[in-house]
Amino acid sequence: MTTRTCISLALAIALATSAGAAEAPTVSPARSAAEAGLVDIRTRAPGIALDIRYATSNNFTGRPVPGYEAAACYLLPPVADALAKVERQLRSQGHALQVHDCYRPVRSVQAFVAWARDPHETSRKAMQYPGVDKSRLFAEGYIAEQSGHSRAATVDVGLMQCEAGRCTPLDMGTDFDFFGVRAHTAADRLSTLQQANRTYLLQAMAAAGFANYPKEWWHYTFQPEPDPHTAYDVPVD
Repeated sequence: MTTRTCISLALAIALATSAGAAEAPTVSPARSAAEAGLVDIRTRAPGIALDIRYATSNNFTGRPVPGYEAAACYLLPPVADALAKVERQLRSQGHALQVHDCYRPVRSVQAFVAWARDPHETSRKAMQYPGVDKSRLFAEGYIAEQSGHSRAATVDVGLMQCEAGRCTPLDMGTDFDFFGVRAHTAADRLSTLQQANRTYLLQAMAAAGFANYPKEWWHYTFQPEPDPHTAYDVPVD
């Protein structure tokens, strides 16, 4: 099976599993991660690399995102277990995950929506959406009023290569949170190496039950979701 055929098959599966997932979930009244039943990924994979951009100003909004009080990764237990499985498998092959986002509070999603509706804030356009007018981010599927991240079953991850105890990010064709066609998992005009890196990540995540969102090579949702009808708004702290 060719690299492109493998990607296309995985994306078809992802689209099929996401069909009918548009129903708005109920926001849990939980007031803390523990009360919500969320776990820190580092209780399952202590050495996993975290690069939680939304806790910093290094993200498309240009500032720390409300709801991210710490650079931590929380997930529902089955999702954390599955992601830890991917990390162990990759480590055994000289690779590792780089985690950019996990559970995302509802308030953070609302902050993204407010940012997308502000036509004057374009400080990161040249870096992260050079070919897309900001007014089109909703229509193009890059910003949404609901997010699977708030259901604690979706992760944003990159791939690293590890040698002599040191891991470095691999070339995936774009940076995390690049809004544009080049970030689509099966994008054209990628180098052979970039396509191979995306396929490697796709296969490793799929083997543990994660389905990719076709417009973002880094975006994966665990299937079936443990609780697709519940979102959370506790802070990441």
